[in-house]
Amino acid sequence: MENFSLILAIVVITALAFDFTNGFHDTANAMATTISTGAMKPKVAVAMSAVLNLVGAFLSIEVANTISKGLVDESGIQPEVIFAALVGAILWNLLTWLVGLPSSSSHALMGGLIGATIASVGTGAVHGDVLVTKVLIPAVAAPLVAGIAAMFATRLTYKLGQHTSEKAAGKGYRAGQIASAGLVSLAHGTNDAQKTMGIITLALVAGGALAPDSDPPVWVIVSAGMAIALGTYLGGWRIIRTMGKGLTDLQPQQGFAAQTSAATVILASSHLGFSLSTTHSVSGAVMGAGLGRKGGVVRWSTATRMFVAWGLTLPAAALVAALAEWVTSHGTWGTAVVAVFLIASSAAIWVISRREVVDHTNVIDAEEPPGVVTTAIAAVTPPPTVAVAEELAATIPAPAAATAGAETPTGPSTPTPAV
Repeated sequence: MENFSLILAIVVITALAFDFTNGFHDTANAMATTISTGAMKPKVAVAMSAVLNLVGAFLSIEVANTISKGLVDESGIQPEVIFAALVGAILWNLLTWLVGLPSSSSHALMGGLIGATIASVGTGAVHGDVLVTKVLIPAVAAPLVAGIAAMFATRLTYKLGQHTSEKAAGKGYRAGQIASAGLVSLAHGTNDAQKTMGIITLALVAGGALAPDSDPPVWVIVSAGMAIALGTYLGGWRIIRTMGKGLTDLQPQQGFAAQTSAATVILASSHLGFSLSTTHSVSGAVMGAGLGRKGGVVRWSTATRMFVAWGLTLPAAALVAALAEWVTSHGTWGTAVVAVFLIASSAAIWVISRREVVDHTNVIDAEEPPGVVTTAIAAVTPPPTVAVAEELAATIPAPAAATAGAETPTGPSTPTPAV
């Protein structure tokens, strides 16, 4: 470690800051459905997620190796390039968190690394085959696979529980949700914490502190796991609101199906070394679960905003990182300017977020208004059958049902003729 320079220390600190934003940005992936269905209290849910994210960080290094050894040519870049990449990724994470959009922290990091590398040494340093096979293809496949799996899993759960009372089924699936949420948190630590491990390892190799092709040192694994766990515990409440209430209204059966499907996809990708977006996987699973329940509706206006954010993540982070790399290439003063800009921008975003505070006390209070597409679908959907109507009526508390019946006129009143 005799070559551990000041710029390398700055890169490591910035990478851990990104890992922290990844934690609170992606908490929604594991816990939004559990919180929205009432299976766990918000603070308890994020605390459990934080612990399991930390545990997951120690289970594998395959994804870390994909980033540190596979995506770009580690011999052709300097620590300043990685610093610029992290600036692009952090700013995109904070902007999407501010507006409550569950975009991919993984793709923000990939985009930042690609943009900074191209700006520094050209396109030849980016391994296109790894980018396509281990980043872009999984980005498209993950939400589709998780969504289809969740849709069929939801239908299966309702089919198996059709003769079980709603109360008993809800209680059982809420317990199942706690286990499946833990599995998603474990998978998130296994996949996402490794991305920071990979970027720090790449910086250490670029700065001469590690030999090429080295695995992440133990201190890197521990620090990355701690950073993402701390960010997870603080909770990304804005994105939890979007994932839990904005996409669709989930019942415990759907939450269980969505989380189990997403966790399976994420763990499989971690084993294969795919730099998968847990956000894409869980979002796809939530939408699939929404479509899997009879009468369930996905709010496509919210989903459309998410899709746009997903499409912009790579190029937006790459552009910011490329500009940051151009400034840092001018020397020490350029690196200082970029660092000050990152701190000032982050502080400004935090101040803006205080205008409308979202935390564990109000995260599930607000409802997402239906968009144009959702309203149009509801307008052409046939009314529920008598059995479904009776099932819905049974879920209304008796006083509310009586009040509703008393306030609803049955037709024009006819005066009683005098005798």
